[in-house]
Amino acid sequence: MKDYAESIAFLGQWGLFQQVVFFLLCASIMPNGFGAFTLVFVNDIPIHHCFVPEANLTSEWLEAIIPVTVINGEQERSSCSRYRLGVVKNLSAQGFIPGRDINLTEMEQESCVDGWSYSKDIYQSTIVSEFDLVCSEQWKQPFTSTVFFIGVVFGSFFSGQLADRFGRKPVLFATMAIQTAFTFIQVFSVSWTMFTILLFMNGLGQMSNFVGALVLGAETLTGNVRVLYSSLGTCLGFAVGYLLLPLFAYFLRDWKSLLLALSVPSMIYLPLWWFIPESPRWLLSQGRVEEAEAIVRKAARWNKVRAPRVIFEGYSVSVIKTKGNPDEHYSVLDLLRKSQIRVMTLILCLLSFTMTIGYYGLSFNTSQLHADPYISCFISAAVEVPAYISSWLALLYLPRRVSVISSFLLEAVPLYLILLMPKSLYYLSLVLEMLGKFAATTVSSLMFVYIAELYPTVLRNTATGACTTVSRLGSCMTPLLLELGGYFKYLPYIIMATLAVVSAFASLFLPESFGKPLPETIQQMHQRERMKCPCIPGKEPPKTLVLLDSTL
Repeated sequence: MKDYAESIAFLGQWGLFQQVVFFLLCASIMPNGFGAFTLVFVNDIPIHHCFVPEANLTSEWLEAIIPVTVINGEQERSSCSRYRLGVVKNLSAQGFIPGRDINLTEMEQESCVDGWSYSKDIYQSTIVSEFDLVCSEQWKQPFTSTVFFIGVVFGSFFSGQLADRFGRKPVLFATMAIQTAFTFIQVFSVSWTMFTILLFMNGLGQMSNFVGALVLGAETLTGNVRVLYSSLGTCLGFAVGYLLLPLFAYFLRDWKSLLLALSVPSMIYLPLWWFIPESPRWLLSQGRVEEAEAIVRKAARWNKVRAPRVIFEGYSVSVIKTKGNPDEHYSVLDLLRKSQIRVMTLILCLLSFTMTIGYYGLSFNTSQLHADPYISCFISAAVEVPAYISSWLALLYLPRRVSVISSFLLEAVPLYLILLMPKSLYYLSLVLEMLGKFAATTVSSLMFVYIAELYPTVLRNTATGACTTVSRLGSCMTPLLLELGGYFKYLPYIIMATLAVVSAFASLFLPESFGKPLPETIQQMHQRERMKCPCIPGKEPPKTLVLLDSTL
């Protein structure tokens, strides 16, 4: 029985069919670039201070009624208090001058009982100014981001299993619809609670869309085109969306207009249902040979090549049952039942957690790059383009373990060096941080491909979803990690760098997948290189002939 890639070799690797699948799936990922970082602008905290209602106050008292505090060595107007308004009115009416006749440090203060006044120099509105998420309610601002990532965790966990059971295509479009619909509905939120609930629902489709498109394309395309799609194609689709986000946000400076502008264009993706096929490889794993052949014959017509009379020779329900039993439904528990898969899964979960901590930690920490958040966001996004190109080249020419280990170490070294940089070399510290972001982005791209290559078709989406779920736990912890910088500035860098070093060492125990075919069944997966410590010699596992296309 021929392997899938060998069976469809007559199609070629880059005909019209492959081009349509490649570019449409890449386009479907662009909204993920919007959604992943929309909260950078929607949830930002504008400069604010206590609102002072119209009162007969002199200009001196209007200027002095907001206390001045020292924050990080700089004087700033208080955000959460003012001098008691009744007392200020009496002093102003009597002609007293603040600072000359009255010692302000001895005056009684009160909270912002009349609300807050928000600066509109950068934003017309955010959800912080809309729902007053400041002062005693400020805990809601970072918690909003955490809720979003919790939604991403749940979506990643369930979407992988659903895609392995019901198909790649239905789950891909369902998650796209969830992401689009709830981004649009959020515009009509009338309270923070309503916004947060809708944001959680939005998160269910956010990363699930990306993973669904990645796996569908990786299983449909073959050879170097598959590597190009899985690394450069999907990630550049994400990066394009990320780069466009600050452009949209710059011209649409209120949060409702921004969400509306990011959701409505996504409606154009609905017609893609009739152009993007189901994964033939997944259909074969389920014993649905006739449906898989119908898709390939359609691809042959698009590519203007002649299909053989029998495309998947030797495939039948009885044969596939012998290989993997399509009636058996696999779950996340199958990733833990056998020791080899269990150890590999735990290591990959650690690596996924580390890469996400590094990626989001350095992405959200780039606000210090420039006083303008739009420029900061653009710089952070621009760094990803060369990172994705580097990961693509690494996937083409370097073993997977070497690439992953090198990327983690390249992330760790600059973050450790930041600790040694004096304040006078501020810009060098920023260069080191961007080098760390470059490496974290590179390893993120590598890991999606590496995970997809290690697991068989019957478990690929479940495994990818499980690793993505663990990685999203890292994104949930990122706001807390960055808060630690308030106690010790360099603590987040130390944690991210140390996790990267530990993950680089753990990567030594993973199997190599470079130049090897995608496994179809769990049995074929076991026939690959067994995991062992590379420092300890051991017996070589018996070599087993696997009839798979080595060029896949």
